[in-house]
Amino acid sequence: MNTMTGTIARAGRDNFIIIAVAAVIAVFGFLSEGFFSASSAQILLNQLPMLMVVTVGMIVVMLIGGIDLSVGSVVALSSTLVATMIVAHSLPVPLAMLVGIGAGLLLGCANGWLSAYAGLPSFIVTLGVLEAGRGLAYLASDSQTVFVGPSIETLSLPIAGIGLSPAFLIALAITILAHILVTRSVGGRYLVAIGTREAAARAAGISTKPYKLAAFAISGALAGLGGVFNVAYLAAADPNAGTGVELSAIAAAVIGGTSLMGGRGSVIGGFVGVLLIAVLQSGLAQIGVSEPMKRIVTGLVIILAVLLDRWRAR
Repeated sequence: MNTMTGTIARAGRDNFIIIAVAAVIAVFGFLSEGFFSASSAQILLNQLPMLMVVTVGMIVVMLIGGIDLSVGSVVALSSTLVATMIVAHSLPVPLAMLVGIGAGLLLGCANGWLSAYAGLPSFIVTLGVLEAGRGLAYLASDSQTVFVGPSIETLSLPIAGIGLSPAFLIALAITILAHILVTRSVGGRYLVAIGTREAAARAAGISTKPYKLAAFAISGALAGLGGVFNVAYLAAADPNAGTGVELSAIAAAVIGGTSLMGGRGSVIGGFVGVLLIAVLQSGLAQIGVSEPMKRIVTGLVIILAVLLDRWRAR
């Protein structure tokens, strides 16, 4: 009996996020006509790429016991750089995209070096880069929205026949690849070992600093890619873009099973967490909930995510 009870409890923990998503979809499907339609599902999924890739990067950092609060500002900086390169400097779209991703990579490397080699807490480091990155975004765009037009929109437009955008398919491929690397590769096991107990990892012969630097570099590069997806979706770049993205990414990661203390995480669970947050926000908008109330509900979801994390730990 005790064994059966334990099995049921574990199944409830492991499948809670899927059950929660299904429950939220059912509630909004009842409250909002047309919420169950295929077009609504396609629109919802095509809005996810930016948060999907940012969440993957956040999970990698959280695995080592760190946090990256700068991702929202990196999204803004990347999107403004991409737009400026295209509009003001007539750079081809692929090269402009590389500029945006490269900027994110550089800021991620700065976060990683200061955290791993200078020994500063990642919370403080990334908080500083959050402010600096936002300031750079304002400088890059002259504090104005930069309109790009259709030259980059193809990335976010649905592909005929499947209704999903190239950006979503790329984000999905990155999610699957990250899941494989975290769960099946030696580097993924090292990240988990560092987050579980860094001193023990060093004693086992793992050179922890390069892996910590790499984790932040991955987060920065993926946030830069998130900026590319953002400017493609809006056909414009706003220096205020990405505000609050770090909170949504942390919430999605924790809801999906990633520990705030490090050493435990699920990339696939993080994707389902992103889906839950997106369904929640979309459903609230469709039933006419005001923006302030949407923020209150999202904040409560983050608090609930932390409570769930502690429950999983026990």
